[in-house]
Amino acid sequence: MKRSQTLVVAVVLYVLSSPLLGYAQVDRIVIPAGTPEDLALTAISKEDDAQKKLTMYQDFVKQFAANPAAAAYGNWQISQSYQSMGDLQKALEFGDQALAGSPRNLDIMVSQAGIAQQMKNNAKVMDYAAHGGEVYSSIGKQPKPEGMGDQDFASHIEGEKDSSKSAYEFLEAAAFNAIAEETSAKTRMAYIERFTPAFPSSRFEESVASYAMIALGELKDTPRLISYGEKSLASNPNSLPTLLMLANTYVDDPKPGSLAKATAYAEKAIQVAKADAEDADRARKVSAGVAHSTLGYANMRQDRTAAAIPELKSACALLKGQDEQSYAVAGYRLGFAYAKLNRVSEAREILMEVVKIAGPVQPPAQDLLLKVNAARAKGR
Repeated sequence: MKRSQTLVVAVVLYVLSSPLLGYAQVDRIVIPAGTPEDLALTAISKEDDAQKKLTMYQDFVKQFAANPAAAAYGNWQISQSYQSMGDLQKALEFGDQALAGSPRNLDIMVSQAGIAQQMKNNAKVMDYAAHGGEVYSSIGKQPKPEGMGDQDFASHIEGEKDSSKSAYEFLEAAAFNAIAEETSAKTRMAYIERFTPAFPSSRFEESVASYAMIALGELKDTPRLISYGEKSLASNPNSLPTLLMLANTYVDDPKPGSLAKATAYAEKAIQVAKADAEDADRARKVSAGVAHSTLGYANMRQDRTAAAIPELKSACALLKGQDEQSYAVAGYRLGFAYAKLNRVSEAREILMEVVKIAGPVQPPAQDLLLKVNAARAKGR
């Protein structure tokens, strides 16, 4: 993903004396009209040869090194010149110099994130994106200038957010893509922990929670998984992925009180999913099915096998034909519950289905089916 950058050099002198300038939370590069810097940039803009233009920008940066805004703009243009030439490493280096001169400039951050994406350097993508998210979130947190009315200040903040929104959304998407593309669970979780505070209430919140669940499951870091899940639910109490993550984590946690928490989160997930509603889609039905399966398993772990069976039957009904592996888990649990109550015919019936599904549940299901068949033969 690449976003083209073009700076419109403002032909305004009054900006320099604006009372809002000292309170701005987002950097804007302004080159006043008629200044030597403006005249030099006008001359550069007339040059069509890319290499000559690059040289002119390099001379511009040297000539106006004492002017941070001009130097930042010049370095930014040098960065984009190298990017167009395919020298991404130099493009990134000069972009970083531009960002050093204008550290809260969202447009430069977007440009840098785009270059980092081309380089497939997700670590740098996260650096620029997280910094940009923090800058955007700071808009409106600055004190109101003395003598300015509340309405004028509110309008200024709203305008600042509106003008920065597209840059913010680009960086948010770039950071999410970095998370999605990462294969290392440890690195992915590190990215997620930077993403969450930088992009609060993100449009990708549920997907990020799902990636966190997968990463922390691979890392087998139960305390961290629970901590992340509880924090996520505090900001989004109806997040189905997070509710299911916590329910599935607590149901296997040996600590006192964990089964009660697993039950509570599974029940909440069933309520949120509303699988019996007319508009319920596959994702909601699968979520409800997994929650019923977890609820049934929680009952079994508390020796409430009879109470587990209706939950597991509901799980199988919702998951069959929708999610094969989740159906296999629920079916195995149901077969185990039937077997425990010596309802061997019912156990055999569901297990005969489960053993046909290739995956991690298949071997234990085959073992259980052998025992059920033996018990059935003995009972004849």
